Amino acid sequence: MSLQNSQIVRSVPLPEASNNLLVETGQARPIGSILIDSGRLSITNAEKILTYQRQNGVRFGEAGRALGLLTEDDVRFALSVQFNYSYIPTGSSLSHELIAAYQPDSLPVEELRMLRSQLMLRWFNKSFDQRCLAVVSAGTGDGRSYIAANLAIVFSQLGERTLLIDADMRSPRQHNLFNLGKRAGLSDILVGRAGLDAIVSIEVLQNLSVLASGANPPNPQELLGRQSFSKLLLSLGENFDVIIIDTPPADVCADAHTVAVRTGAALVIARQDKSSMVQLGKFTNSLREFGVTLVGSVLNDS
Repeated sequence: MSLQNSQIVRSVPLPEASNNLLVETGQARPIGSILIDSGRLSITNAEKILTYQRQNGVRFGEAGRALGLLTEDDVRFALSVQFNYSYIPTGSSLSHELIAAYQPDSLPVEELRMLRSQLMLRWFNKSFDQRCLAVVSAGTGDGRSYIAANLAIVFSQLGERTLLIDADMRSPRQHNLFNLGKRAGLSDILVGRAGLDAIVSIEVLQNLSVLASGANPPNPQELLGRQSFSKLLLSLGENFDVIIIDTPPADVCADAHTVAVRTGAALVIARQDKSSMVQLGKFTNSLREFGVTLVGSVLNDS
């Protein structure tokens, strides 16, 4: 994934904050202390790790893994506590496409953070009318759902109250990515069959909630074009700082245009060596004609 017109900053793995098991530093709790308090490590094994650590001059987590007393998940869990970010164990039911949660120190996630920073400067602010963003693309298979989901996660990791809405009522994916099953969602709210309790808070990802697409209706474009959708977004803006909306591809239907007009802004996704530049140009021009602010573009090469 490459961000257009932006410098890519390579990631640096998070350091372990302390080699001291039991002494608080005043900055972050030591890994050993976190693991003992959580029941993942006994004091006896912690002492073995400390001995190995001193003898070999390595970090606590590295020593624990070398002795077979700690797993990679144990270390990731402790780091998540130290640095206050969401931790997802390897065996989680959430899709591994959610790289912002599973691989927070990877290069693609650093690129997502760069994108987040640009969007904070270009669009998102404390005004109710600039809290929603449509993630759109001209063609199929460009990675809209992947980008939307991971972008929502990095916003939530910043501490922003983030809502991810799946407005693709034709071929939705977010309920699968977040393992939500078949449940009431956006379409059900728009026809009055469900309320805001259809929004799901993702427990393992702090500050992130997801509204699935709901039942596949026969008239998705009409539902999205109703004033009830605009009123819903305005209402949700009172409870969320950032609202990311996944959409269908523009070459299949006009739903993406409708959502983008309702949000006022769009992030355009294209796929390297796949997207048609002619098709993409026509699509972006049509969005501008509708008064949509194009806040950025992403060239997805994953």
